Amino acid sequence: MKKSFLKVLGLSFLVLTLGACGSSSKSNEGVEDKKADKGLEVLGDKVSFDPNKLINDGKPIDLEYWTWGDNDPVISMAKEYEKIYPNVTIKTVVQPWDDMWKKIPLSLKGKDGPSVFNIHNSQHSILFPYMAPYDIATEDLQADFTNVDSHIIDDKVYYIDTAVNTGNIYYNKALWKEAGLTENDIPKTWNDFREVAKKLTKTENDKIVQAGFNYNGAGGYNAMILGLNYQKGELLFKDDKTTVNFDNEGTRENTKFLIDLYEKDKVGSKDFGDDATMSFGNGQSAMVYRWGWMAGELDNKYPDIDYGIFPTPTPSEETPFAYDRYNGESSPGVNKNQTPERQAVAQDFIRYVLANDEYSKKMAVTNASFPTKKSLATDEDILSHPVLKEIGPRMDRLIWPGAFPSTIETTGEQVIQNIIFNDQDLNKAITDGQTGMEKDMKGSDFVSLEDTYQFFKEVK
Repeated sequence: MKKSFLKVLGLSFLVLTLGACGSSSKSNEGVEDKKADKGLEVLGDKVSFDPNKLINDGKPIDLEYWTWGDNDPVISMAKEYEKIYPNVTIKTVVQPWDDMWKKIPLSLKGKDGPSVFNIHNSQHSILFPYMAPYDIATEDLQADFTNVDSHIIDDKVYYIDTAVNTGNIYYNKALWKEAGLTENDIPKTWNDFREVAKKLTKTENDKIVQAGFNYNGAGGYNAMILGLNYQKGELLFKDDKTTVNFDNEGTRENTKFLIDLYEKDKVGSKDFGDDATMSFGNGQSAMVYRWGWMAGELDNKYPDIDYGIFPTPTPSEETPFAYDRYNGESSPGVNKNQTPERQAVAQDFIRYVLANDEYSKKMAVTNASFPTKKSLATDEDILSHPVLKEIGPRMDRLIWPGAFPSTIETTGEQVIQNIIFNDQDLNKAITDGQTGMEKDMKGSDFVSLEDTYQFFKEVK
């Protein structure tokens, strides 16, 4: 999904604009800390942080933190940490997304690399060789956070999900009202959804001028199909946990359903633009399926659109195997090749970040993703957020297959294009998609984490 941090929604906090060369609020040259008892409260529950101590024996020390987003919540946490420990300087270096993953593997090989760095789980394979495990007991992490189990490697944890995201239906409230619909009409099943979509569709001379539902472009079919399959208990990977499971009855049924929305129900069209996000933002599409990043996109580019959000419908009103998959926003990593002194400070900083509720809240709101910290499950700011309040009730029924290779989504997009634009037979397009994914994943070290899902035994 979207790789950049989104504009903060509903919660204001310090944002520091940084140049690519990095920035810090101070220099610690010659500054020593001689006051261990700072008179500050201990933070956290099981993962706790006691600020009343000296760091690095009070001697000056500097660290670098690398990230790709200048409104990364870790940045503001670093400034607060510096205030507690005047002998510590944490310099933030902001790299463009593509540059980050080219530069950081080289930088982490030596002792001159960043002590702490932002993690995106899609880059796990290039980062993991340089990561030190957290100096925090796994059982303490499990006590304070959900979704920890899928990040345990040889009984150690190197990073966790601090917030999770998934798909939702975004709808235009003005078009909804114009069609005579109310909140009581929010569909819970896919059959109800298609009827609502019909009411939201407008045509002139047999041509659609307002789509009831639009899944054109990236983040549409290729994201939806995986969630729809999970709803029916169809796993994304086969029993060996490495071979993709795309060519199956669930994919065929769900793909036909989505195509029928266009070709039979006429609630949208392959020719109604190639970007459902833009179409929704321009008020031309009444409903789209998108993940949490859409909230930031609308807030930044289409502020005049009054939108609402409701959970993605399911085949029936019974609880499905999983509502959808999720992906997580990761906590920072620690460079195992840094000096022991810097690693010790980095580990203390990680503990400060994870013990601090404010960090998890900022991460959640910034990314429109539900916090995994259990203490925030009933937080008013979280539950009043338009996206988060819809994700919360489904949290325990979201599944994470792991950070799978990008071919699964890119090839999925090609599959739907072949069907609706190139008139390829649906079954052949899906079979070809399976073949393409397997080819692209040949040699990959990816292993599915689906069996860590707490309801995995329910799979058919």
